[in-house]
Amino acid sequence: MIRYIENVNGPTLGYSTESGVRILEIDGLLFKDLSRDGQLHPYEDWRLPAAERARDLASRMSVEQIAGLMLYSPHQQVPAAGGFFAGTYGGASYEESGAEAHALTDQQRALLADEQVRHILLTSVSSPQTAARWNNELQRLAESSPLGIPVNISSDPRHGTDASVEYNAGAGGAISMWPESLGLAATFDPQVARRFGEVASLEYRALGIATALSPQVDIATDPRWSRFVGTFGEDPQLSAAMGQAYIDGFQTTAHAAGPDQGWGADSVNAMVKHWPGGGSGEGGRDAHFGYGKYAVYPGDNFEQHLIPFTEGAFKLKGGTGQASAVMPYYTISYGQDRKNGENVGNSYSEYLIRDLLRGEYGYDGVVCTDWAITEDEPQRCERLFPGGRSWGVEDGYTVAQRHYKILMAGVDQFGGNSEAGPILEAYRIGAEAHGEAVMRERMEQSAARLLMNLFRVGLFENPYLKPEVSEQLVGQPAYMTDGYEAQLKSIVLLKNRGNVLPLQTRQKVYLPQRYTPAGEDWFDFPYPEKLEYPVNPAIVAKSFDLVDTPEEADFALVAIRGADSGTGYDPAEAEAGGTGYVPISLQYAPYTAVDARAESIAGDSRASDVANRSYQGKTVTAKNSADMQLVIDTRQAMGDKPVIVVLALTKPTVCREFEPLADAIVTHFGVQDQALLAILTGEREPSGLLPMQLPADMTTVEEQREDVPRDMRVHVDTEGHSYDFGYGLSWSGVIRDHRTAAYAASE
Repeated sequence: MIRYIENVNGPTLGYSTESGVRILEIDGLLFKDLSRDGQLHPYEDWRLPAAERARDLASRMSVEQIAGLMLYSPHQQVPAAGGFFAGTYGGASYEESGAEAHALTDQQRALLADEQVRHILLTSVSSPQTAARWNNELQRLAESSPLGIPVNISSDPRHGTDASVEYNAGAGGAISMWPESLGLAATFDPQVARRFGEVASLEYRALGIATALSPQVDIATDPRWSRFVGTFGEDPQLSAAMGQAYIDGFQTTAHAAGPDQGWGADSVNAMVKHWPGGGSGEGGRDAHFGYGKYAVYPGDNFEQHLIPFTEGAFKLKGGTGQASAVMPYYTISYGQDRKNGENVGNSYSEYLIRDLLRGEYGYDGVVCTDWAITEDEPQRCERLFPGGRSWGVEDGYTVAQRHYKILMAGVDQFGGNSEAGPILEAYRIGAEAHGEAVMRERMEQSAARLLMNLFRVGLFENPYLKPEVSEQLVGQPAYMTDGYEAQLKSIVLLKNRGNVLPLQTRQKVYLPQRYTPAGEDWFDFPYPEKLEYPVNPAIVAKSFDLVDTPEEADFALVAIRGADSGTGYDPAEAEAGGTGYVPISLQYAPYTAVDARAESIAGDSRASDVANRSYQGKTVTAKNSADMQLVIDTRQAMGDKPVIVVLALTKPTVCREFEPLADAIVTHFGVQDQALLAILTGEREPSGLLPMQLPADMTTVEEQREDVPRDMRVHVDTEGHSYDFGYGLSWSGVIRDHRTAAYAASE
């Protein structure tokens, strides 16, 4: 049973009566006796600064307990329901009639009890009440352990409109829906990102989530990168401003009257990623995979990639000061170690973490590795993660030695790792090399940093949730409205020949179905072929009359996605005797990489890898080339009648293949169909701006330097408009306002 105790001029205390924790009363104030010894230790005293409490608790922890604290669980789901839920409300005991507690799985219990894990990565939930009860079960078990350290639940971004209902479930069916990060950037308005953080933090805390594994502030300087959509675009200044506002929104708890209180019970820790930037992978390849492990800097532009961190995430305007945690990327920042000359994954780099991040830039928050970077290559699933992810230290290191190297580089936590054994072995390695006292101090240093983030958001005082309150808060109408407004502001009007937009309602519309061939997703999971309406006909029918043929229609609405040719590696080509390296194309038609570099900048000297990763002369075709054909066929069928193209983008695409055939083009980065119709009908005027360049052709894509923003020749449409960074149309023409002056001025 959970009890809540109100403090006068102090925090509400929540505890489980089954955990053995009791309440201490000192000087008329109430405190949780987490140590169960009848004494008020500094870490239990909520009057003290979080840093002092964290240092005290770290000093009381065993090495085994600290090792558990340094683990970050693999992805966890809320399991099926079972049992009966009981709790208290307003200090009085109560039971929820008919409610069910969501019991922990045996694996989850073992994580908390045996490995002493306190950081949990949550994926899907079915409802706010489910999430709240699962959180309470986790916290109940954690509180019953020695020292009573609570659980920190975290999440990757979950507010995008493309996410599943199961993943986003909340009151009324869903958590509030917002554009993807690239869509937030398209507003060119940091206050939109700030408001997203404010709303998302309240919804997160109602789900038990106290850490956001976001924002992703990498500047996406290579247009082919598959994670482009998760960024704030390619410009460092815009990324810094958006990231700063986003984190301020997440981490700040406001007074009832409105002023910034800094840290508090509504705050969510932001883990900004990915230091020092992952957007310059050679050839646009991604470092989740061995074939994409190298970030390269042909423009000698490493420093600009740091700007979103040093001028944004580490210089917040609000009272929390800086992002509470940082995640380095998987990449090897090739040739950037100016001290030791090592080409190793960023979390392994003493220069990038200890010397640069912590030394030169003075960052003293938590540094957490990306997921599962310490494992041996043969122990990973080749289908999902070819070659493992211990980049640069694949050979010559045991798993424990990799942990030791990461610890001594200045990292505090191991993402996706759930076994304490390798950390304890790393401790022994260090004790033999430097002495027990040195390694104990090093472990306590990381423990104190990690504990700070739990203290600052109030988890030690009250980690519990009232499920009925969570149900009321998550996805409430005001939050939905805020998210929808952001979606509207993120939509970009690229073309409007003859002012065909806005459209008069109740016209007859032809809505062709979109074909997607069977294929494999980013992680090589197969998906079936589909023929479907890309925009919900029922929503379209609220504004227009749907007809079956182009001949009957007044206009056509064609919805497509940007060109997608894959991730830059073809296992079949490798099995046939090639290197496996192929182009990543941003055009729909077949593309042969005549202009690609003949010798890759980075390569591996290991016999098991490829030294020259060039794909020069190789050919690929976009998986969704049918999208281009759909526009061509619709144009032919419609004759002179208007063809409106809705273009969904997750990264730049080459528009020249279809743009001349369209009378109007509206692009977006993840919005609801209702928002699209509001723009098309003129209910709202478009105001979004491109947060990246759209290239003229693939030649300029090959010629651009992976680490340099805004260095491509851009597409110029039939109306003479250049699809450059910061471009967008309103009903009056090209938008030129304070936003374009601030961020889109010529470099």
